[in-house]
Amino acid sequence: MRITILKAQLRLKLLLNMKNLVNYCPIIFFFLLAIPQARAQSVDVVIHENGTERKESIDLPMSMTYPLDSLLNDWKAKNYVDLGKDCSTAEVNPLFSDSVYIDRLSRIPAIMEMPYNEIVRKFIDMYAGRLRNQVSFMLSACNFYMPIFEEALDAYGLPLELKYLPIIESALNPSAISRAGASGLWQFMIGTGKIYGLESNSLVDERRDPIKATWAAARYLKEMYTIYGDWNLVIAAYNCGPGTINKAIRRAGGETDYWKIYNFLPKETKGYVPAFIAANYVMTYYCDHNICPMETNIPTSTDTVQVNKNLHFDQISEICNVPLDEIKSLNPQYKKQIIPGESKSYTLRLPINAISTFIDKQDTIYAHRADELFRNRKTVAVKEPTPTTRKQTTAVTGKGKLTYYNIKSGDTLSSIAEKLNVRVKDIQSWNGMSNTKISAGKRLKIYK
Repeated sequence: MRITILKAQLRLKLLLNMKNLVNYCPIIFFFLLAIPQARAQSVDVVIHENGTERKESIDLPMSMTYPLDSLLNDWKAKNYVDLGKDCSTAEVNPLFSDSVYIDRLSRIPAIMEMPYNEIVRKFIDMYAGRLRNQVSFMLSACNFYMPIFEEALDAYGLPLELKYLPIIESALNPSAISRAGASGLWQFMIGTGKIYGLESNSLVDERRDPIKATWAAARYLKEMYTIYGDWNLVIAAYNCGPGTINKAIRRAGGETDYWKIYNFLPKETKGYVPAFIAANYVMTYYCDHNICPMETNIPTSTDTVQVNKNLHFDQISEICNVPLDEIKSLNPQYKKQIIPGESKSYTLRLPINAISTFIDKQDTIYAHRADELFRNRKTVAVKEPTPTTRKQTTAVTGKGKLTYYNIKSGDTLSSIAEKLNVRVKDIQSWNGMSNTKISAGKRLKIYK
C-alpha cells in the first residue's frame, strides 16, 4: 500500500459533491494476451472501447506474485497448516458463463459495489486457476486473522467485506514488504503508520502487529470514506494514495466513479479494484471451483503481559519453554527479538499456558543472560592523556602564592594555561568556572 498523507480535504469534499451516484460500469472488453510465468508482474490486455482498440499492461498486485513457499514460512503456517492432508483441491478449475459470475457476485451479502466485467473475470480466473494453492492457504490463514479484521471493521461500522483487503495487500503474509517499503498485513508506509499511531524504529515496527495495524487500517478507511463517499475510490486510494486519485478525478473532468476515472489511474491501481472483487468472489465461492482450505488446527489461546524492562526473546524462550519461532510469530512487531521495555511499556503476547510462568518468574527471566544479550554500555571511562610536550604540573588546591592574570583580547583558557604553565582544569577550579568561556578585560586567579 502506497498511502500519502491526506491533503486539501475541504477542497476535495467540494469536488466530491459533484458525484453522480449511478451504478455505472463501462462496457470494456479485456483480453488476456499472455502470462509468461507463474510469478508474472503484469498482464497484457487489449481494450476495445468506443469502437477503438488499444493494448496496455496492468500491473498485478504484489500479493499475487508471492510463491506458496513464502506464504508458508510463518511459524503458525508451518506448525498449524497440515500440508500432508488431502483437502480435495482439484487441479481442474471449472469455468462458468458470465451470467453465473454476475449472479454469484450479486448474491454476496455486501454493501460495497461488486460489478462484473471481463477484467474482473480475468482476476477470478487467476485466483481460481494458477493461484488456487495460494487461495487454499489463505482460506486456512483466515482462521488466524479474520476474527481480528472483523472485530475492528465492525467497531468502526465499516463493511465487513473489507476484511478481504489484506488478501490483495499482502496475501495474508504478516511479513510482507512491498517494493515501496510498505509493511505488514495492511501494508502501511512508515509515515502513514505513524500518523495512525504505529511506532516504527530500529527495534519495533508496529505495522507488523496484526491487531494494532488492523485497527489503524480501519480508522484510515473510515476517514477516507468520509472524504470520497465511494468504497471503490476508497480502496483504490488505499493502493495508490488519495493524491493520485484526486489527480485522476481532475483529469476525468470531475468524475468520481472508479470506472470513469479508470483510464487515468496507475497500472497497478487499474487492477486493484477488480482484484478486490475477485478476492471476495473466490473466498465466497471457492467450493464451486474445487478449492478447499488447507487443514489447520487453531493454535492454543494466547494472552498478553506488559514488559517494563529490556527483554530478549531468548530469555523468554529458555525460561518459559516456548519455542523461539513461536514467540517471533506471535510478536512480529519486534524486529530484532528485543523488547525495549526501559523506554516505555510494551506488550508481549504468549501462549496462555506460558503467561503464568512469565508472571511467576519474571525477575529470573529479566536477569537470565542479561549481561550477554544486552552489551550496550551506558557509560565509558576515558583517561586523560599524560602530557609529554611540557613539564608536568602538580594539582594546586589553593595554597601557594596568589596572583592575577588580566585577560586580553584573543586569549583562550588553553593559551593562558600554556603561557602560565598550569592546567586548564586548575584555572577553572580556582575561578569557579563550569566551562572555558572567558571575556577580555576580566581577570583570573592564578596560584603558583
